[in-house]
Amino acid sequence: MVNVAWPYANGPRHIGHVAGFGVPSDVYARYERMKGNDVLMVSGTDEHGTPILVEAENEGVSAQQLADRYNRVIAKDLCDLGLSYDLFTRTTTGNHERVVQEMFKQCLSNGYIYKGTQKVAISPSTGRTLPDRYIEGTCPICGADGARGDQCDNCGNELDPDELIDPVSKINGETPRFEETEHFFLDLPALAEANLAWLKTREGWRTNVINFSLGLFKEVRPRAITRDIDWGIPIPVEGWIDNPNKKLYVWFDAVIGYLSASIEWARRQGDPQAWRAWWNDSSTPAYYFMGKDNITFHSQIWPSEMLAYNGQGSKDGEVGELGPLNLPEQVVASEFMTMEGKKFSSSRGIVIYVKDILARYPVDAVRYYISVAGPESSDSDFTWSEFVRHNNEELAASWGNLVNRVANLINKNFGAIPELDEDSMTEEDRALLQETADAFDIVGGMIERHRQKNALSEAMRVVGDTNKYISSTEPWKIKNDEKRLATVLHVAAQAVSDANHLLAPFLPHSAQKVWEALGGEGTFSPLPRIEDVEDLDKPGFNYPIITGDYVMGETVHPWVSEPLVAGTPVPKPVPIFAKIPKEAVDEELARFDAELAEREAAKKARFEAAKARLEDGGSSAGAGVDADGAGSAGVAGK
Repeated sequence: MVNVAWPYANGPRHIGHVAGFGVPSDVYARYERMKGNDVLMVSGTDEHGTPILVEAENEGVSAQQLADRYNRVIAKDLCDLGLSYDLFTRTTTGNHERVVQEMFKQCLSNGYIYKGTQKVAISPSTGRTLPDRYIEGTCPICGADGARGDQCDNCGNELDPDELIDPVSKINGETPRFEETEHFFLDLPALAEANLAWLKTREGWRTNVINFSLGLFKEVRPRAITRDIDWGIPIPVEGWIDNPNKKLYVWFDAVIGYLSASIEWARRQGDPQAWRAWWNDSSTPAYYFMGKDNITFHSQIWPSEMLAYNGQGSKDGEVGELGPLNLPEQVVASEFMTMEGKKFSSSRGIVIYVKDILARYPVDAVRYYISVAGPESSDSDFTWSEFVRHNNEELAASWGNLVNRVANLINKNFGAIPELDEDSMTEEDRALLQETADAFDIVGGMIERHRQKNALSEAMRVVGDTNKYISSTEPWKIKNDEKRLATVLHVAAQAVSDANHLLAPFLPHSAQKVWEALGGEGTFSPLPRIEDVEDLDKPGFNYPIITGDYVMGETVHPWVSEPLVAGTPVPKPVPIFAKIPKEAVDEELARFDAELAEREAAKKARFEAAKARLEDGGSSAGAGVDADGAGSAGVAGK
C-alpha cells in the first residue's frame, strides 16, 4: 500500500511540496505495479483547521468554498504530474467523517481518549482559536527565537503555545490571550511503550527518519485532539456533537484519511470490504510518503491512534468494527527543497507552482529533475540552470537522441524490428544485453530501498552504455552486411526497450512514446484521470477524484526485459524530448524577481490594512500568513 501525504487545501501546491510527497510515491507505486504486485495508492486534500478559515476570510468566501476551489486545483496539478492514485479524494466527505468518528469512539471506549482542560491561544481581535504553529516566541528550554507553539526547531522539544516566552500571532503580530477550555485528549503516554516497541522493530528506514522518530519518545505528553472552532468534524459525544464551536482537531482527522480513502475506494469499486485486504492483513506492507515536517504525525500520532483503536496500549482494550489496523511498514520522509537558495514561501513570492512550471515545460522534464536532484535524504536546491542542464544534457541529448537514432536507423533500413542472428552476435552484443537485463534487479532493489536517485542514475548508466554501443558498432557503416546490421540494430532496440522499462516509473509520459517509437501498441505506461463524482453519503455534494486503470504493458509484470518481436513495424520517429533554450534561465530568474517584488508590496499593503483595522477595533485575521514551507504541507501545518 502506498499512502501519500495529504496536501492542505488553502492554496495551490508548489514544487517543494511534490518533491517531498508526490513524485517519490508515484515512482514507487509504478515500480511495484510493474513487478506484478497489487498496489493501492491513496490520498486527498486535507481541508479542515483554522488556516482554511483564515484564508477563506481573507478571500471573502466560506471555508467550504475555499476548500472546493483548491481541491480542484490541487487534483488537476497532481493528475497533470501523472501521479497514479487509485483514489485521490478529500476530508470533507461524509465517508471520511463517519470513519473518523468511528476511530474516535473506539479509542474513547478503550480509554485512550479522555476529557480534560487546556489553555488555548485566542486571537483578541477575532475571538478565534489560533493554531499552535501560528504562534511564535522564544523557546523556554533553549532560548532560541522563532520557536513555534508546538515545537522548537532549534532544540527539537515539543511545546505548548502558553509555554513560549513573549508569544505573538504570526497572522497579525498581536499577543494572544490564553483561556482554559475543555477538550478531549489522546493519551499518548499510555501508548508510548507500544509505539516505541513497534518503532524499534523497523528496518531499512532512512537514518534521519528513524532517529528523529525515536527521539520523539524522550518525553511524551497527552495532546488535545479537539479545538474551539466551527470548521471540522463534529465530536461524536453527547453534549458535544451538536456544539457548533467544538470540533475534532485537524491533525487527528487528517491522518485517518489514509484509512477512509481506502474505504471510499472500495465502496466505489462496488466491493465495500475490499479495503480490508490492505488494512487488516498483517502481511500487506504500507509505505507512507511525505516531507520531513510530517514525520511526527506518521511515526507517533497515527500509529498511536491505530494502537488505541486496536486496544494495544497499556490500558488494553478491544478492536473496533474496522478490525485490527496495520501500522506503517515504513515512513519514507524526504528533506526540504529550496528555490535558488531560498525557502519556498508562497506569500513571499519564493515559489514555483506546479501548474505554472507544467504550463511552460514538459512534465517528464519536471519529474526527472525532481527525481535526480530532489531532497531524498538531504536538503536540495531547485535552480533553473540545473533544471535546464539536466533536461538538455541527459533527457534530450542522451536518452531522447538515443531513441531517435535507433528508431530512425531501423525505420530506414528495415522498416521493422530486424531479426537477431545469433551466429553474428559478438561479446559486445551479449555484454550489453546482459547488462540491461541485470539492471532490473539493480534498479529495482534501489527503488525498494527508497534510493530513487541512485536507481535513476543506474537506469541512465544503461542509456549511456547503449549510446557507447551505437558509437562503437557504427551501424551506419555496415549496411552491406545485412545480417550484422540487423543484429546490431536488434540489440540496440532491445537495450532501448529495456532502458525504457527501467525509466518508466520516473518518466511515465515519455515511456509511452518510446514504447510506440519501437512499434509497441496499446497502453504501456498508464496515466491517471480526473472524474467528477457525487459524495457517497451526502447527496448533491460533488467533487473531483483522481483515479485510473494501471495495468501496464502486454505482460502481467513488465519489470523484466521483454524480448522484442522481429517484424514489428517501426514508424518514422518524432522527437520525444526537446532542449530548453538557455535563455529560459534568465527569463525564469527575471520572472522570479518580479513576482517576489510584487508579493512583497502586496504583503506590506495587507499588513498596513490589518493594522488599520486593528486600530479601529475590527478584524485583522489573515494578514501576512505564511505557512507554506517546503515540506509535504499536510497535517503538520495546522
